[in-house]
Amino acid sequence: MYRQIHARISRAIAAGILKPGDRIPSARALTKELGLARGTIDAAYSLLAAEGYVQAQGQAGTVVTPSLRLRPTPAPVVAASPEAISPVETDLHVASPMPFEMGLPALDAFPKVIWRRLGTRYLRSVQAEDLAYPCAQGALPLRTQIAAYLQVSRGIACSPAQVFITSGYQQTLEMTMRALLKAGDRVWLEDPGYPPTRALLRHAQMHTVPVPVDDDGLIVRAGIKAAPRAKAAVVTPAHQSPLCVSLSLPRRLELLDWASKTRSWIIEDDYDGEYRYVSRPLPALKSLDRDGRVIYAGTFSKVLFPGLRLAYVVVPESEIERFRQAGQVFSAGAPTASQAIVTAFIANGHFGRHIQRMRKLYGERRDATAAGLSAVLGRRARIAPQPGGMHLVAHLRSPLQDTVIAKRMRDNGLHAQALTDWSSEVRAGSALLLNFTNVDAQATAESLAKRILKLL
Repeated sequence: MYRQIHARISRAIAAGILKPGDRIPSARALTKELGLARGTIDAAYSLLAAEGYVQAQGQAGTVVTPSLRLRPTPAPVVAASPEAISPVETDLHVASPMPFEMGLPALDAFPKVIWRRLGTRYLRSVQAEDLAYPCAQGALPLRTQIAAYLQVSRGIACSPAQVFITSGYQQTLEMTMRALLKAGDRVWLEDPGYPPTRALLRHAQMHTVPVPVDDDGLIVRAGIKAAPRAKAAVVTPAHQSPLCVSLSLPRRLELLDWASKTRSWIIEDDYDGEYRYVSRPLPALKSLDRDGRVIYAGTFSKVLFPGLRLAYVVVPESEIERFRQAGQVFSAGAPTASQAIVTAFIANGHFGRHIQRMRKLYGERRDATAAGLSAVLGRRARIAPQPGGMHLVAHLRSPLQDTVIAKRMRDNGLHAQALTDWSSEVRAGSALLLNFTNVDAQATAESLAKRILKLL
């Protein structure tokens, strides 16, 4: 394990992602992030220091050796430009915030004072070039910070050139479709699965292939049986959306093997992979990709706040030019100010600390919400325990229909989504999807549950 950590950081330094003088995560922070023993992290850092990669600087933390000089790595070989890119339009409505709203992080726990300070500092130092059109691919400093974070925390070896900044998952998927797919292509989708993905693909005139999910995640053999030559598969390996099961290692390897043999693409939506409560966060599927078949989609909406409208996608080196052209044609670029503030937020260590705090807070709120709902709704619904993620699944007992109850709740100021609406062919049962991140105590959960009980 310590050699894996050593390899992640040394590769990031050798690739220029971590530059001389850059601070690396503290041993204490990395111990919490990876769920390893402190001695394991210390062993890795000691080896890095002995080889001259890093040096401790007291209260300033551990940094890449300022005087370090490395030979530059060669530029990646990129593929030829795509011949055509198909247009697509999406119109996805987002409701105003309500209790239990899906995908909404804990807004009361966001470090607004720090964010305001970083924003003020940026505005005071703004230059003329900051007022020009932003780069379609995204600001290089932010892409560099993202690449370094993914290298160390998610095990993804990538360069800043492979990172593209988008305005959210929907634009990430749209850019991927324009760069790699075309009308008529068949695409695997998890069933049940995230409805906007299905809507976007169908709007682009692609054929969606629903693939069932079990306790080990996507059933790859079922996908191969239904559409063995599909062009792509969209998956949520860390926490399947919406059932929250994790894609097992055998299934991950089976999926990668299929993609390699058929030259298909895997679009990994890692929307909340940082939030796992029963063990340390699982490595990204992209970290196992040896053939360059995985497109990794990450977002700041779940770990910071959705109003930021910033996300990112990591593409294989061979596809950089395809995505660059798609971005230049169809992307206006993310706001420069937002990118600069997020860059400072990550570089100063606030991002890592925020994730650690939220992981602890969400674990507590998950338990409190489950207990409160179970105490009031125990006879009418079963609250399924989830190993990670940001929502609970409340399985309704017969004869309650989730679509009817979800509509009643929305009409009465409570947000809920019906599991039936997330299903295409597979019937996963009647259940409500309830976000717990903004439920601050068990008493609050019980109060909300009483309102639900009246609607049942």
